[in-house]
Amino acid sequence: MTKSDNGRARTVRIAQEPAADELLGRSPLAALVGMLLDQQVPMEWAFTGPFTLAQRMGSDDLDAREIAAYDPDAFIGLFTDKPALHRYPGSMAKRVQQLCQYLVAEYDGQAEAVWTDAATGAELLKRLNALPGFGTQKAQIFLALLGKQFDVRPTGWREAAGAYGEDGSHRSVADITGPESLAEVRAYKQQAKAAAKAAGRSA
Repeated sequence: MTKSDNGRARTVRIAQEPAADELLGRSPLAALVGMLLDQQVPMEWAFTGPFTLAQRMGSDDLDAREIAAYDPDAFIGLFTDKPALHRYPGSMAKRVQQLCQYLVAEYDGQAEAVWTDAATGAELLKRLNALPGFGTQKAQIFLALLGKQFDVRPTGWREAAGAYGEDGSHRSVADITGPESLAEVRAYKQQAKAAAKAAGRSA
């Protein structure tokens, strides 16, 4: 996933922090964990989380087997230490550990195995949707991220990603390539939230 044609790690600018983005560009598990954390916190905070977690675990990457086997209370401690990794550090620590336990059980601990041999976008969406903590929307956004920024493009990937797969859109983290696109995505989310609130009042 994270290797370009010349063998080097991908360059992404999602976290807006060079070291965190470097990890996202070379670590499939870090990208998955960042996507899992991306709810009810700013996107760049969520996607910086994998780097901070790796640091707290004394490593330069995340390992699904290590996380899956980690003492649950101690793992929560890694999330709750100041500064906390998430607005809801306890519950998100549990979700990350559940995700890694699932990856160990179903994919031999290899996050990229979720998508490397998916023949179609629909199959990939089904696999992502089965991950702990991933609903349909999160699965579609991550599918779009894989297609747009990591060249993981099974047949029908844009269709499976729904609106998030549209070329030139600024709907989600899949479209963030720097500060300007981050601002555009944030503006879109705010508009969507305002529209939903207005629709709720008129219902």
